[in-house]
Amino acid sequence: MKKLTLLFLSLLLVITVTACDSQDAPQNSDSEPGKNGEIAVFYYTYSDTYISSVRAALDKEFQDSGIKYQNYDSNGNQTTQTEQVQTAIAKGARLLAVNIVDTGSDDAAINIVNLAKEKNIPVIFFNRSVNESVIKSYDKCIMVGTDYEMAGHMQGEMIGEYLIKHYDMVDLNGDGRISYVLFKGQEGNLEAIARTQFSVEDANKILKENGKPELLFYDEANANKYLVDQDGTWSSAAATDYMGTILARYSENADNMVELVIANNDEMALGAIASLQAAGYNTGMTKNIPVFGVDATDAAKAKIADGSMTGTIKQDAEGMAEAMVDVAENYLEGQNPFDGIDGENIVGDWRINIPYEQYYKQ
Repeated sequence: MKKLTLLFLSLLLVITVTACDSQDAPQNSDSEPGKNGEIAVFYYTYSDTYISSVRAALDKEFQDSGIKYQNYDSNGNQTTQTEQVQTAIAKGARLLAVNIVDTGSDDAAINIVNLAKEKNIPVIFFNRSVNESVIKSYDKCIMVGTDYEMAGHMQGEMIGEYLIKHYDMVDLNGDGRISYVLFKGQEGNLEAIARTQFSVEDANKILKENGKPELLFYDEANANKYLVDQDGTWSSAAATDYMGTILARYSENADNMVELVIANNDEMALGAIASLQAAGYNTGMTKNIPVFGVDATDAAKAKIADGSMTGTIKQDAEGMAEAMVDVAENYLEGQNPFDGIDGENIVGDWRINIPYEQYYKQ
């Protein structure tokens, strides 16, 4: 009887230990961090539609590669992100992948690099550009992003070519000028700065080459010649509010209608479309105000397909995720971080750029 009792207690102990081990196993989830050896991925916010597509693609790449990882939502707060980085390092993260919140200065990125350098942990900054000097301050740091100026150039080229083909149709009041509004995602952000500048400059260049006058910002009192999302979240809500306010004053009846919308990203383009449709435009049965964005999100593609949006610039979320996983595996295996990366996408010894492409209805 004693032997049976001892055997039962031994079996019970094994079951209990096994159950505890299962509960403590690292999880690849957003809510329950693993213990050690994972890659920690920090997103500036989950609410950004394009960033959500990157997260979905990166999750899949990690899972397919059998890599343990943990996602963190910084919710647009740099202090939160820095604290998350400290937590991940304390938990034994093997590599940090950082979609930096604060792009207005180098301070936040430098702080994260120094935290990682102290523990000899590689760092991959992605999507939101970090300056070369920051990346080169640590030999285990790299940037995976895009040629952010190229998006602005490609958007400007697309806009200019579209206007040359449809000038009289776009010029609603027949004054020979195209009146536009531009929605900027964030002050101090390199991508936003380049898109804001080159989308207009390159469109104007094409217009002038074809004997047309430059674009005219709808509000002469606005010296910036753009409207910025004050929260820096590149949000559809900001563009919806701005466009609604514009349409209350600028209209075809007043002979001063805004005739073109340029947005730094698709979310702001979609927000503008929402207000235009509420005013009776871009519905498929009425006049269209051409709207251009950047990202080629699924929602934007759907609007382009139904004709309510004109074009966008594709940011390749899958391509970015694939490159990040390749770099991460190289770092973790002690190899050159650029091994297996297309040489055409490598910039110097510090950066990988994922190519853009124009997206519009054929």
